[in-house]
Parts: sequence; C-alpha cells; structure tokens
Amino acid sequence: MQTLTDIHALIIDMDGVLWEGTRSLPGLIEFFTFLRKQRLPFILATNNASLTQDQYISKLKSMGVSVSADEILTSSMATAHYLSEQVNSNPAYVLVIGEDGLRQPLLNKGFSIIDKPFKITGQTADFVICGLDRQLTWDKLAEASLHISAGAKFIATNADTTLPTERGPVLGNGAILAALQAATQIIPTVIGKPEAIMYQQAIKILGVPPEKTVAIGDRLNTDILGAVNTGIRSIMVLTGISSKDDLKSIDYQPTWIMTDIQEITEALQAKFD
Repeated sequence: MQTLTDIHALIIDMDGVLWEGTRSLPGLIEFFTFLRKQRLPFILATNNASLTQDQYISKLKSMGVSVSADEILTSSMATAHYLSEQVNSNPAYVLVIGEDGLRQPLLNKGFSIIDKPFKITGQTADFVICGLDRQLTWDKLAEASLHISAGAKFIATNADTTLPTERGPVLGNGAILAALQAATQIIPTVIGKPEAIMYQQAIKILGVPPEKTVAIGDRLNTDILGAVNTGIRSIMVLTGISSKDDLKSIDYQPTWIMTDIQEITEALQAKFD
C-alpha cells in the first residue's frame, strides 16, 4: 500500500472520481464517512459548470452522502468570483452559454445576463462566458460569436473536451469552445483546471497551507496538471478519463496513482491509524 504523508486537506474532483453520470463509484459512502470521522476538511472542486451547489448537494444526498454548500466549488462559481474582481462598474453585462449552474453564480455576484438577440438590444456584453450546455443551439453559438467579435471578453469555465458518464466519455465544454474559437479566432481565458485559479480559491476556503493540501482527480490534463500549476500534490485515480499509459506521453506526474477512492480510503486509514 502506498503511504500518504502530511495531508491536512483534500480538493476532490467529482466526475470520474465519485461517480460516472448518475452512477456512484464503489466506496463513495465509506470514503466520506472516513473523512468525517477524521475531521479531514475537503472541497469538492469540479470543472463541470452545469449544476448549481444545491443540485450537487442533492445529487450526493441521493447517493447517501451529505455535504454543505461551502464544501462545493464549481468552475462556474470560480468564474463568477474571478470576474467580480475584474469589473469596475455594475452591472456588468454577460452573455452565457451554459445552464443554471453557471447562470446562478453570476446572478449572485450582480452580473446582468443578456437574453435578447444582439440585433434587437444593440447591447454588447462585457463578457461571453461559456460552460457546458446540454441545450446548445446554433442560435446560442451565433449570438456568442457576434458579441465576441464586437469586443466582449471570451471566458471559459473550463476546457474539458469530454465528460465522463455512465455511457462513456461524451462531448464536453472544450468542444463548444473549439467552435467559438474557430468562428471568432479569439482564444478564451480559462478559469477552471488546469489553471491555478480554482485550486487557489479552494485552498483559501480551506485555510490550509498548499504544502499540506492534496488534489484528487481522474484527468491528467486538468486535475493533475492543475495541481502541478498550483504547486500542490495530487492523487490520480483510474476510474475516469486518464490511464497509466497516458503518463508515458507527458512531462509531469501525479504524486500518487491509485485505482479508485476505495484505495485512497485504505491508504488514509493506514495513515491515521
């Protein structure tokens, strides 16, 4: 068994780590039961911007796990917080490609969402913000491209090209970004992993030094690279997107590799016993 050392807090990805779509992965309840028993603080930090805090709380509850709102950080929440620190005037206008999980944090931060067509309002958005949108249409993409071309700053909650589900990997936000980038020739600013912004926000919430914080994820080019970019250690699980073979073609590595959260629980038990 691998030895885990000096761990005082965890930043945990969800898709591909805790579940696949609507199906929880083995050991989910035991994992959180152990974290609660040891009073080991954690933040559930996901690039998936489609669900709200309350929806994630409900999803976990349906799987037998109770978490609080301050233990969840989505890339949409990180985006709203980041942008609120960038604007000098209120309200700032945003055009959103995304679902309630993205719209609600922006509304909470005082942003005004543009819902009418550009040709009717003539109002150019300050930001076009793109997250996973399972009701994506050509009209939404066209509106976004018009605003970006008119000068709106192009922001992405994340650039994940795929999303793990119970049916296998499906289209992710990165594929939507590719369409908008091809149409506008503008590269978006990405807030979620592998950028350090979201991990840095999570560390601030946890109140634990980075050197004592460990990230858990399934995807090398987001979860693990994000940990590297933030200067924290990481555990890669093999229940999601990336595999051991993928490690051969990259120049960075996770600190530990484990099969799943069951193995992580066993390793943590050995550390705390």
